[in-house]
Amino acid sequence: MPIKVSVVIPVYNPGPYIEDCIASLLRQSLPDDEYEAIFVDDGSTDETPARLDRLAAEHPHMHVVHQEGSGWSGKPRNVGIAAAQGEFIQFVDNDDWLGDEALERMYDYGVKNGADVIVGKMAGKGRPVPRELFRRNRPHANVENAPLIDSLTPHKMFRKAFLDEHGLRYREGRRRLEDHVFVTEAYLRAENVAVLSDYLCYYHVKREDASNAGFQRFDPVGYFQNLREALDVVERFTAPGPLRDRLFRRWLRNEMVERMRGQRVLKLPDDYRRELFAEMRKVVLERFGPGVAAGLQPTQRIVAGLIAADRLADIEEFARWEAGIRPTAVLEHLGWENGRLAIRFTAEYTSGGEPVTFRADGDQDLLVPPLPRTSLDAIALLGADTSAPLARSRVDLVVRERATAAEFFQPVELTREKVAVEGAHGLESPGGPAALGGSGAGRFRQVLRATSRIDPLSAANGGPLDAGVWDVLIRIGSCGWSKETRLGSVRREEAGRGRAAAVVGPPGRVVVPYWTDPHGNLSLDIGGKTGRIPYEFTELAPADVTVTTGPDSLTVALPVHVQGETGAGLRLTRAATGRLVDLPGTLSAGESDRGGLTVGAVDRARLSVGLPIGELAGGTWRLALLLPTAGDIPPVGLPLALDVSADGLATVGRPADAATGLAATGPGRRSPAARLVASTFLRRAAGRLRRALKK
Repeated sequence: MPIKVSVVIPVYNPGPYIEDCIASLLRQSLPDDEYEAIFVDDGSTDETPARLDRLAAEHPHMHVVHQEGSGWSGKPRNVGIAAAQGEFIQFVDNDDWLGDEALERMYDYGVKNGADVIVGKMAGKGRPVPRELFRRNRPHANVENAPLIDSLTPHKMFRKAFLDEHGLRYREGRRRLEDHVFVTEAYLRAENVAVLSDYLCYYHVKREDASNAGFQRFDPVGYFQNLREALDVVERFTAPGPLRDRLFRRWLRNEMVERMRGQRVLKLPDDYRRELFAEMRKVVLERFGPGVAAGLQPTQRIVAGLIAADRLADIEEFARWEAGIRPTAVLEHLGWENGRLAIRFTAEYTSGGEPVTFRADGDQDLLVPPLPRTSLDAIALLGADTSAPLARSRVDLVVRERATAAEFFQPVELTREKVAVEGAHGLESPGGPAALGGSGAGRFRQVLRATSRIDPLSAANGGPLDAGVWDVLIRIGSCGWSKETRLGSVRREEAGRGRAAAVVGPPGRVVVPYWTDPHGNLSLDIGGKTGRIPYEFTELAPADVTVTTGPDSLTVALPVHVQGETGAGLRLTRAATGRLVDLPGTLSAGESDRGGLTVGAVDRARLSVGLPIGELAGGTWRLALLLPTAGDIPPVGLPLALDVSADGLATVGRPADAATGLAATGPGRRSPAARLVASTFLRRAAGRLRRALKK
């Protein structure tokens, strides 16, 4: 078979971090004879060369090239391109790894859409990755209709004939941003770029020792000289105008403005901060016209203006204010609606624990940054201002899988509300109210009111969420701030009344919304990954069970949301002998606690099973729930026992000591579930006390 994909991996002293990379390559869903991996060892001095030689000896589609150290990744990648036999080339760093189906999915997607470049969805493990780019699949993308310029790392798939046709190769030697130069030219030359967002293809990993090359402090002179080379590529392939300005804006925003904001700049040593500032200012004055900064968000425009105006002290003052900006959210409602988890919340930014306020100036809304009038005048002369486009403020709700960092945006219905405030506590400038253009009059805060509905069967860009723990976050985008926070730790009392497990599908999928410990944030357990499912049934009582005869049957009212009906069952275990009897049945939607499927109420599903009285007579049976799930969830024990007399009379009660070995309920005694909950509570409380004492 012809080789479809060649994976090129530059290697230098990765140590044990390369094992995840190797394992992911060996797990690929493409047949071994349809892809190859080319490890280019760039003079490693650890055990890696021998490890790769053993790998190549064991697996014919794994290859190793050894060379003297070149000092950076450019030459090893070029050597890999020259050796590649595949139709496409995928670049992977030796610290990172691929999703198991990444090569197959990216190849098929690229061929289907005639792409020269395929960009697969990325997850950052301790590293930032583009987010807006991966909101949806983009089969026909370019730099004009998609934010491709936000993704300039080399971890993409390129058609080899395309690279050869245009002589696209990495610049070699010890240098920075060689990937920016390569990827930018590829974007600008490509007939089509395809962005695959419905499968997590690439895991971008920060080492625990933070020794990745991208995390090392750089020489500002050399760094910004290399950055100019990327700008040269843009100038070569675009005409002056809005497109060029928009592409240049990526480097102004990411490589300059963002380095001068908040804690990022404040943590730098003074001498290095001044050197960095001086070099980036040279680039701003040399290469960027007024249209580049004009498209930035307000707070970014302020910093860009202060860079151009040579006002480092004001940048530091502004950074101290921005460092205190925090996103906050209040969970107002949580409940299931027709198989979707409805979440209603409010969100806004705070500073110093108080809401961030704005000032109305006629028809214009303004930020109130703590800068003196001289600084505001200076940035205004450069075309920047403090206007706040609050009509464009937005909030996203995101679910993120804890183990893999895969994340997906969920649909949000949003309203924006201006709430008047008295004064502007905590935001006065060193220059006083006059420097800010007035006192507290006309001040207001912006509150974002949002509702999102998570459908576990389509929440992953149209596909189902995989089994795992999915944390729920919100991300507020406003005025140049884009910050995220967990949702749930601050919530209305009534917000948790509709919190219940759900069974969605087919295939059956159990979803348990729960509050994390100790912070109380909202997470979703899909597929029973946390062992929390039994806790959903600890409050079941005999009154929740009815036993009917003629025909014999048993019905259990369960605090579970079900849409329609699905197969389920009960497992009966005879207390005396351990004998098992499985009873198939039907789990169907029932009435909520408030009578009907009321939003905010806990639904009560009905599990109905046939009851073979003759087979069960003369015994006491423990009850366990058999869930209709595609995952590996064992039977869930219920705090109930079924007693069937010799003459066939069936009653339900709490398990008793003699029959089950568990504590009977009654005055002064607790059920096993209650004992377990109490034990867990004490254990967690002790842990919190230990952590507090350490502080």
